[in-house]
Amino acid sequence: MAAVTGTGADRRSLLDRARLYLVCDAHPNGRDLGGFLTGCLGAGVDVVQLRDKLADDRALLDAGKVVRSVSATHNALFILNDRVDLVAALEADGVHIGQQDMPVARARELLGADRLIGLSTHTSAQVDDADGVDYLGVGPVFQTPTKAGRPAVGTALVRYATANARVPFFAIGGIDPTTVGSVVAAGAQRVAVVRALTEADDPASVARSLCAATSAASAGDHREAGVGAT
Repeated sequence: MAAVTGTGADRRSLLDRARLYLVCDAHPNGRDLGGFLTGCLGAGVDVVQLRDKLADDRALLDAGKVVRSVSATHNALFILNDRVDLVAALEADGVHIGQQDMPVARARELLGADRLIGLSTHTSAQVDDADGVDYLGVGPVFQTPTKAGRPAVGTALVRYATANARVPFFAIGGIDPTTVGSVVAAGAQRVAVVRALTEADDPASVARSLCAATSAASAGDHREAGVGAT
């Protein structure tokens, strides 16, 4: 089980090029994890975050091995949610933490300079205060049941992050082919999704659609990215 990358520079280079980030659990909507990821990564997903709050350590390790294997095959990044303690065991490329999780400085101390650290942000102040991280999650842009009880921040925070974030950021929260256009129009070049792929009848087709929108954004063609937006 070899890591897809060996150095921080390698990982950050992949991160810089990444446009589509998938967050999923060990059994995405009851699907086989390996088959689901193979289809999604083959269609353009660049980063996979394994996030499963219900799995015990053994189940998380088993799922992590699958994510690691498929990610390595597709030269994609593998991120663990919260579990700094399992990053080394799974040869993950990094960890994603929330505002109430382990402090970034402590995570960096434990992981070292070569691993990636992502941080969730929900306000302009949190975007400004983010220090020592490699990327940000900005959202939830739209209301989503995966973040029940957290109000949507709207595209205003995406615009703020576009102008002020010091590291790459992924807009997240309720993003799918019908909403990605407005997120791209606000300046986002990268998006993260959960249900848009885990609940899709054809995840690969949806992934290709989202990749087309973000690729158009990175090329500066927001008209193409906005096709189908609401």
